[in-house]
Amino acid sequence: MIGEPQPAIVALERTGPIRSPVLDVGCGTGEHTILLTRLGYDVVGLDAAPTAIERARANAAAKLGHGSAKFLVGDAMRLADQPTYQTILDSALFHIFDDTDRPRYVAGLHRACRPGGLVFVLALSDRGRGFGPQVGEAVIREAFTDGWRLEELTETTYRGVVQQIHADALGLPVGTVVDEPAWLARVRRL
Repeated sequence: MIGEPQPAIVALERTGPIRSPVLDVGCGTGEHTILLTRLGYDVVGLDAAPTAIERARANAAAKLGHGSAKFLVGDAMRLADQPTYQTILDSALFHIFDDTDRPRYVAGLHRACRPGGLVFVLALSDRGRGFGPQVGEAVIREAFTDGWRLEELTETTYRGVVQQIHADALGLPVGTVVDEPAWLARVRRL
């Protein structure tokens, strides 16, 4: 958590492809939901961790006022239980799934995304230093085949703060802000 939206997501929004309604899946403490709400999007932040949602609601109240941002506790592996969305934003969730869970997650994204809608995935790249779970380009390409069209896959960065579990591996002190290699995928639901 960096306490602000990922620079790659801010830049993405500025290019204009995000359309309401938006699902911010794995929203954590809500930085992207807050950003998009502030900019006038109809957006729901979803996270499985009740403590993350509590914190997201507190963050939104401090930045936007009470009741202005929507957050729900929910399981990213059960997206069929959600309404459908024109845009789904996944910032640092896709890369945590293994080869068994990833197809289930992507199938859920397909059910939750409207036909013609877009899914944006910001995932840590296997070209990084081990800041967290990582995926290669082929993993993203293989995940989005049937029922999807991968429109763009670009290299970007993911900003993070070094925690104790990463400090030794990265050779950096706890609290250091790092920009690690990442992928940004733009995927259209067919």
